[in-house]
Amino acid sequence: MNPDLSKLQPYPFEKLARLKGAVTANPALPHIALSIGEPKHPSPEFVQQALIDSIASLENYPTTKGLPELNETIASWLKRRFKLSQVDAATQVIPVTGTREALFAFAQAVVDRSAANPLVVSPNPFYQIYEGAAYLAGATPHFLPCLAENGFNPDYSAVPAQVWEDCQLLYICTPGNPTGATLNFDDFKQLIELADKHDFILASDECYSEIYVDGKDAPMGLLEACEKLGRHDYKNCVVFHSLSKRSNLPGLRSGFVAGDAALLKPFLLFRTYHGCAMPVQTQMASIAAWNDEQHVEQNRTYYSEKFRRVIEILSPVLPVEQTDAGFYLWVETPVDDETFAQQLFAQQNVTVLPGSYLSRTVDGINPGKNRVRMALVAGVDECVEAAHRIRAYVESL
Repeated sequence: MNPDLSKLQPYPFEKLARLKGAVTANPALPHIALSIGEPKHPSPEFVQQALIDSIASLENYPTTKGLPELNETIASWLKRRFKLSQVDAATQVIPVTGTREALFAFAQAVVDRSAANPLVVSPNPFYQIYEGAAYLAGATPHFLPCLAENGFNPDYSAVPAQVWEDCQLLYICTPGNPTGATLNFDDFKQLIELADKHDFILASDECYSEIYVDGKDAPMGLLEACEKLGRHDYKNCVVFHSLSKRSNLPGLRSGFVAGDAALLKPFLLFRTYHGCAMPVQTQMASIAAWNDEQHVEQNRTYYSEKFRRVIEILSPVLPVEQTDAGFYLWVETPVDDETFAQQLFAQQNVTVLPGSYLSRTVDGINPGKNRVRMALVAGVDECVEAAHRIRAYVESL
């Protein structure tokens, strides 16, 4: 067996299942899950219809590169959304079967495991795929704390030069999971300059970019920053996007990677052997989804209402604040995060995720300690009910 498999930690939801298994939930209350970032809004009917209409394509093998129509659709969406003057659909876009597998596979393709000390750098807390991808690519993960005093973004200026020298791949997550923090142009400019100086790759996970509060500016993306800097080749830069959150289509397993053609060419070769081509009917449904913004705007309206109402209920008893984007609340708890999550489940049958399960302790500091992640993915009424129960639990302490 690959010895690096032994380095993988249990997934956060495995830990959560054990934590909840030690208690019994209040049987008088129906369960409300705010733990998993799985959208519960209805998937668009026109996307379902596009899937049905193309079902005859089951008789065809899909290509790893994807249909030209899908790549062109994605390139056009990128240009509209991020104000890009050019995106070459043939060389700068690859459709992927969900960004989870692509974020993992990308590290396998680009990390040089023969280097003296290959590092994959990521925020902390983080999406656990970054860590697993690093280990199985033969690299060591290096975590940068996301603390309140720095707006829940890493302090990139405080990173030692040797870390940047050893870094081969830097995962960015903007909007952040679980913090909801976003990067601005100056942040991106700093990272691009660092990548140029130390020759590492920027991989920007932007899967939550389309979920932001009504009235706020759409979050900036890495390619948008490249455009402002006149870097139309997107050197050393790739972005990952998904229909899961944007369009309430987690089961479609559809996303894309876009950016530096010099990086995507060998990544496409890797994917050809990896065997992860997107089914043709999924590609046709994806074209329909990327071409429509009305359902995305409605999605944002739902989330904006949930944020407003939940924060209104919780703010008198918890230090809860509106995040920049995404659909999470990253809430500081009055007791340790595991106790909070376990007893909330026992007393109120509401599940949230302990923040320490999403973080690693580095130099004695775990940025997720005494915080929980609340995913406002259920319907408005369920989220409001959950907020009332959480408040009741806090008031009982």
